[in-house]
Amino acid sequence: MSSPPATPPDGIPVMGQRQKIYVFFGLIASGKSTLARAWAAQHGFLYLNTDRVRKELAGLQPTERRPDGLGQGIYTPEFTRRTYDAMLARADEALGTGAGGVVLDGSYSSRAERDRVRELARRHGAEVLFVLCYCSDEEVARRLALRARDPEAVSDGRWEIYLKQKEFFSMPGELVSGELLRLDTEADISTLLTRLEQTIREED
Repeated sequence: MSSPPATPPDGIPVMGQRQKIYVFFGLIASGKSTLARAWAAQHGFLYLNTDRVRKELAGLQPTERRPDGLGQGIYTPEFTRRTYDAMLARADEALGTGAGGVVLDGSYSSRAERDRVRELARRHGAEVLFVLCYCSDEEVARRLALRARDPEAVSDGRWEIYLKQKEFFSMPGELVSGELLRLDTEADISTLLTRLEQTIREED
């Protein structure tokens, strides 16, 4: 197996294209995790998911259910801060070794969290693309019902949490042209991957 390309002090690979950070974000059950995981696998990128990192930090198994409400238990602001800090630290480490690309999967509901990712990209000379995933309330309800019956589900998202998220989610008005892509996820994963690939290629 070949070694990763050497990187100069500013983190930009000596050869090849600029490294990339893809942030799949949005409300719970928006389809972001399914798409983010598939995108990372398709391109060989490191995949980091807030639900998995949060439970790892809490000493829990990924599929261990925690019925904590928003702002409670492992979902307090303090624990959420630890989770997003860990996400950034791991992405920072990967980019520092010339990983090529990192996929971040989480709600990233505030401008402050998104700005921290943009700053990380700037420090590494990487490109960053935020993919805002969304779907109808009816589709969210359907997905949450399926998730509740799935023993392998990692997310603890529920309908009442979804409604709370909608209240405080800050839309990404700060993102400039080329940094944001909005994607309706009410299609099969193969179609979504193709659509995403084509849209990115067209914008390049």
